[in-house]
Amino acid sequence: MSASRIVHALLMATPLLAPLSALTTLAAQPPAARSAPAAPSAAAPHADAITAARLRADLMFLAGDGFRGRLTDTPENALALEWIKARFEWLGLSPKGESDSYYAPYQLATSSLGSANELLVDWGTSTSRQAVGSDFHPRFHSASGRASGGVAFVGFGISAPALGHDDLAGDVRGKILLVLDNEPGANDPASRFDGVVSSEHANQLQKTLEAQARGAAAVLFVADVHNRRGAENFGAATTAYWPQVQARIPRYTLASWMQQVHIPAGQVSVALAEQLVKGTGKSLDALARASETSRAPLALPAVTVTISTDVQRLIVPDRNVIAVIEGSDAALKDEYVIVTAHPDHNGADGAQIFPGADDNGSGTVGLLAIADAYARSAAEGIRPRRSVLFVALNSEERGPLMGAWGYVEAPVVPLERTVAMLNMDMIGRNEEVPADGGARFRGLPVQSAESNRNSVNLYGFSRSTSLTAAIDRANAGIGLTLEKRYDNNSSQLLRRTDMWAFQQRGVPAVTFATGLHPDYHTTADRPERIEYDKLERIVRLVHQVSWDLANTADRPALNKR
Repeated sequence: MSASRIVHALLMATPLLAPLSALTTLAAQPPAARSAPAAPSAAAPHADAITAARLRADLMFLAGDGFRGRLTDTPENALALEWIKARFEWLGLSPKGESDSYYAPYQLATSSLGSANELLVDWGTSTSRQAVGSDFHPRFHSASGRASGGVAFVGFGISAPALGHDDLAGDVRGKILLVLDNEPGANDPASRFDGVVSSEHANQLQKTLEAQARGAAAVLFVADVHNRRGAENFGAATTAYWPQVQARIPRYTLASWMQQVHIPAGQVSVALAEQLVKGTGKSLDALARASETSRAPLALPAVTVTISTDVQRLIVPDRNVIAVIEGSDAALKDEYVIVTAHPDHNGADGAQIFPGADDNGSGTVGLLAIADAYARSAAEGIRPRRSVLFVALNSEERGPLMGAWGYVEAPVVPLERTVAMLNMDMIGRNEEVPADGGARFRGLPVQSAESNRNSVNLYGFSRSTSLTAAIDRANAGIGLTLEKRYDNNSSQLLRRTDMWAFQQRGVPAVTFATGLHPDYHTTADRPERIEYDKLERIVRLVHQVSWDLANTADRPALNKR
């Protein structure tokens, strides 16, 4: 049976699925008809239709075992998208995807390691051959191919003239580039790149494309040893990066990105890099420290490298689900407020299911509830002045943020006409950071769930003062505690949600999130543990903010940096 027919069967509720029938009936009441349209008011209309009971009903369904964690590229993920699409359609929202459908497709890419991978170093008086795991391995995004040439050290390999940093200003044509991982000021909150948050300049794939554009023959990455120590056991790190048994959850990037890479890209151990730079008379640590300010490429004397990479690429189709309420103002309806959430999670490992109730079933049912409120209003002839786009961004957990990046690479409405993006991601719990939480809670202060009972975090608050002010105004009638604390934090929470991709493309964006907790990315993230009254209030807040932004003459802007 096709996914659409399965969803139809669920919505029609057979006796076998009586519990699901009760949930969908409760969660999807149609807009009530009224004899005359109500006059618009300052408050968002039909906020009272967003209730804890309806949110709970939808979440019990979406985060139930039948969806098996909604992992990208699984039947259950496809079924979840089809359910969202069916709900949009049932509400009477217009499709805004490809070819007048609710789906906006894009492609993911993953890769596997072939057999013909090696690094040959000619030291002048001798040669050494490095197989995979022996001081060398190809990178996931590498093209298959062979390159040979002299080696140049180019610091971080970043070209960012607007930030006063360009490591590629010299001639690197035909060279094999030795490039440090990450970026300058990685541990500096005042870094001109993005404080302690890794900017897109640190992305290895983007560095490879920059090097390729300058005519480099290949790229070899090495740990930025002055900031972060490299792997103590390079062989073990290689096995983790390229496991011999295919991982349950593949690694993905956008196919449109990977397909632009036409040169080999590899990773080398700190030990091998030390030998490569030895002829300069300086250590790798000294060169790395000097690279905090941009430098001209430094040719490494008496060293020639030949790199062979064999990386097989696999294209995986994926898609977002998009619907729209068209605005009523002739002058403003071609501008859009976007409300988003990601429905995917981490799937199942045999009988062990990762339900993803908070992450991010909570945001997804919030998206549906806000769409329902707008549909009820539209049925009464009450529409916002601007159009409102509802987007289920798939595959946030993969890549990460693949659905968001897929959208901004091919937006269904021009980004310059996108007023703001409001994202909901994990909005159903109370943030809880245990003292022994480990790497998952890196950079976050220890705190109890009780201390956060009324709190919701705003990720991205610092990037648009005007958008944050709009949220503050909307919250005046709701009374949540808006936490503004993690935008320059080593937890990297700023860049770990879908709003990051939109901000990087110039769209004012914010993520509403109640924060991490010990059940995060575990089998215990179940719908029974959600704080539904709090979830209701947060969804009503996002609804109010979206309504305000869709109706005011002014539009928010990103702060100048």
